[in-house]
Order: sequence, then structure tokens, then C-alpha cells
Amino acid sequence: MPITDLLERNCRLYGDDICLVEINPQMPDSRRVTWKEYELIEPSRESYYRREITWNIFNEKANRFANLLLSRGIQKGDKVAILLMNGLEWLPIYFGILKTGALAVPFNFRYSADEIEYCVKLAEVDVLVFGPEFVGRIEEIADQITQNRLLFYVGSDCPSFSEDYISLTADCSSQSPTIPINDKDDAAIYFSSGTTGFPKAILHNHESLMHAAKVEQHHHHQTKEDIFLCIPPLYHTGAKMHWFGSLLSGGKAVLLKGTRPEFILKAVSNERCTIVWLLVPWAQDIIDALESGMLNLSDYKLDQWRLMHIGAQPVPRSLIKRWKQIFPHHEYDTNYGLSESIGPGCVHLGVENIEKVGAIGKPGYGWEVKIVDPNGTIVPQGEVGELCVKGPGVMTCYYNDPTATAEVLKDDWLYTGDMAMEDEDGFIYLVDRKKDVIISGGENIYPVQIEDFLHGFDAIKDVAVIGLPDRRLGEIAAAIIERKPDTACSEEEIMEYCHKLPRYKRPHKIIFAPVPRNATGKIEKPKLRKIYCSENLVAAQTRS
Repeated sequence: MPITDLLERNCRLYGDDICLVEINPQMPDSRRVTWKEYELIEPSRESYYRREITWNIFNEKANRFANLLLSRGIQKGDKVAILLMNGLEWLPIYFGILKTGALAVPFNFRYSADEIEYCVKLAEVDVLVFGPEFVGRIEEIADQITQNRLLFYVGSDCPSFSEDYISLTADCSSQSPTIPINDKDDAAIYFSSGTTGFPKAILHNHESLMHAAKVEQHHHHQTKEDIFLCIPPLYHTGAKMHWFGSLLSGGKAVLLKGTRPEFILKAVSNERCTIVWLLVPWAQDIIDALESGMLNLSDYKLDQWRLMHIGAQPVPRSLIKRWKQIFPHHEYDTNYGLSESIGPGCVHLGVENIEKVGAIGKPGYGWEVKIVDPNGTIVPQGEVGELCVKGPGVMTCYYNDPTATAEVLKDDWLYTGDMAMEDEDGFIYLVDRKKDVIISGGENIYPVQIEDFLHGFDAIKDVAVIGLPDRRLGEIAAAIIERKPDTACSEEEIMEYCHKLPRYKRPHKIIFAPVPRNATGKIEKPKLRKIYCSENLVAAQTRS
């Protein structure tokens, strides 16, 4: 069953119910408007704070865009890229693409012009849909990408090199197209995070998307009454596949633009959200704001909030301990996944296993897991190896890259590149990325273990551990530490704290600086290596 069938079902069952709400706390006008009102009085959408649409309007918008694409010759198997910020337009456009049998190709909104051009060509994109935030970047490469491609602009003041999505779709039929789609048809191309260079194109079919919806609902027991707060960018599998749980249950979701603690708590309070997915820095900021008195819980209505879950990165035990002290009634969960496994859930902790915080969990719903050595042999329990997953959500391939595909897909198993170990109870712990392991004096050092330990130091807000070149040891571990606001700690205090670690795991260098993270919360270690691994800096600062 293709995932577009769920949208049609929701229209039949819940057509007049609100399905999506968009909130921008930084907008000056707080009045409520529906999509219909927005289109009638639109000259500047930035003048509105809150918008909402029903399942019927969602489906109508998807159908209009699908029929526009079909009228322009887009066929099953063609590719349509989406370069938009989160908003009410995003998901109807995504589903409009799927209804034609074409492939939806979401782009990271942080891509530079060069990266956009690269991904357009790598995925063989036929249509690019973009918003006002990207006009400058698209204009830079318009001559290179407009030949034999359609460009649709979503916003006011359409640039000359594009066509106006709003006016064109208004004249299209709102009836659903009748394109036959089955589970094995290609559905979407997502891109890897590109932490080692330009991203790879990850091809998924409709079975993958549907399995993601089933996994999310099964893990978090979503019902029609649940309201999901979605903050991360929708181009990423993590955000969208969590929202697929709302699609499957017919529930409402809130798209929040902004990550400040007061924005999140106000959205949960005003919209009566029950499920919130956070990244580690956002959860940390909420705790800090409440503990410092900057925000007061009594100002918000949060009794309905039942589940807080975190994904995309290892979760420090100390963070969840502090969270539960403030929100003792909350269920907590974490999911592990990657875009090659259609996002979160191939490994899942489970709300009943909070005593295992620090683990990513056990195989998720419908998934198999194994941990192997470099020869592909399963390692004994307690030993470190590469995590491999198998299930209906594994990608079809890296698009147009058979060599890279063969490196990670072996006998239907996806080799994740993550190093992990299993404890005596069968719970899996991430140790680090295979490529991020530091080899110092012949010893393997896993930065995540050191980062997790350092998160227990009260003055530390965030930390990243990388390897720096060293003449004697080959590499040494360096900890880049971001201190909490209005706190002080010295290198000597950190080093003293690290005496609890085995000697070979102790960082040789402490650097006080911001820890950069990408839009999905992952530490940008290539950026840190570029900054701190230059020859002159190493020569001046490294301890031999």
C-alpha cells in the first residue's frame, strides 16, 4: 500500500479535522488564519503567526500540484526536488509529487548554490520547487540548471527565471490523479548528511515510507488524539518519518519555526501537544532555562505532554536524569536510524526501558540487527563491531552509485558505519562512527564514550572529541568544550575530572569553543578538524 493511500483515507474519515498547524513565534501578528484566508489576503505571508489546514485542504493542495506536474509532462519515475523551509506548503507538495508516481527529492535548506547544483544533477532532477529564502542561491546557478528542467517558486514576487506555484496550482483540478502505484515503485531520494564531502543520493521505495509510518506508530502508540510537535526540518527523514506516525493515526501535527525554549514550551502549551521530538541541544536549553529561572513551568499548560523523545545523536545519561527531575511524568524514548534506513526506528529503546538510558535500544519493529567484525562475522556480546540492520526500510541503493552501494549493502544487510556493542541484556550502545575512531599509540579511542563522560561535568553545555595529529602517538584526543552560559571552568578542572577515565581515554588537549551542529543535531566534526588540525595549530598546541 503506497503511503498516499493514507492521505486519501484521512480525507474520508477526518476531512474537516485540522491536520497541520504552522507557527512562527517571531512573526508580529498572532491572529489565526486558515489556508483559504491566507490565499485570499496573502501579499506577505511573513505577517502571520499561525496557519492551519484540514485533511481535505491538504489533499486538495496535493492533488492540484500533482495535476500541474502531470500537465507539464512529468511521468512516473521522474524526480521533483523540494527546497523549502518548514511550512504548510511542504507536505502537500511532497504528497503531490508522490501521487504522480514521480520521486520526491527533498533538499537540505543549508545547501550552498554549488551543492544544490550538484544534487540536482546527481539525482537527475526534472523539477525544482523552491521558496523565497533560496532565490539568491538559485539565481547563481539558474543558467546551469534551467535547461530541460522546470522551476516552480512558492511565495510572492516570483523571480523571472521561475514559474509561480500559487497561481498555477489554483487553476488545476483538485481531483486525485489515477496513477497506479505499488509498494516496490521508487518513491523518494534523500541525501546523506555529506559529512565526508558532497552527499550521496539515497533511493527509497513506497514500502520503505509505509514501514516508517508503521514503526513510528508502533513505537510511540500514537492515536488520533495525539498532537505531535515537529521542529526539525522536513527535508530530513527524522522529522518527516516521525510525522508519518501522525499521518497513520490521523492526528494533528504542529510545525514550529524556532528552537528557543520559550517557543517550544509555548507551542506545547497553546497547541496541547502530547509528543515532542527534541535534539540534545534543545533539551539542554530547556533544562537550563528552567533551572536558571529564566522560564517558569507555572506559566505553561503542560499536563497533556506525555512523551519526549530524542534522536539523531547519542543522548547523555545526565541530560535525561535532569529532564526527569523537572518532568517526572514524562515517558522518554530514543530512536536510532539513518537516512539509508528511512530514518528513525531501526533500533529503539522503548519507553519501558528508561533504566537503560545511554543505549540506543534493541531492534525496532520489523527490523533485524547484528554487530560484526571487519570480516562480517558477528562479534561476541560486549565487544565492539560495526552495526548492521535489515528490514523493509532499507534503501534500494545509492542512486547512480553502484560502487558505494556495494560497500554498504551486503545480502540485504545495511552496514551503517556506526561502531556499537551489545550488553548482557541485549541492549545496543553506540560507540562511535567507524571513520571517527581515534587510534592513539595503537589503542582505539571512541570519542562518543569520552563525550558522554564529559557531559556529566556540570559546567559543560556541549562537547565534541576529535583526533589531532601527533608526532609520537599518531593521534591524540582533543575535547572541544562549550561551557554553559555564566559558568566558568578551567582546563585544569576538566583534566582533574577526567582522571576517572582510563589513562589512554583521557583527552590530551582541552579547547574552549562553540560546538557546531548541523540542522539535525549532529556534531560537525569535519568542520572542527578543519579548524583545529592545521599544521601550525597542532605544532603550537599539541602535547607530545
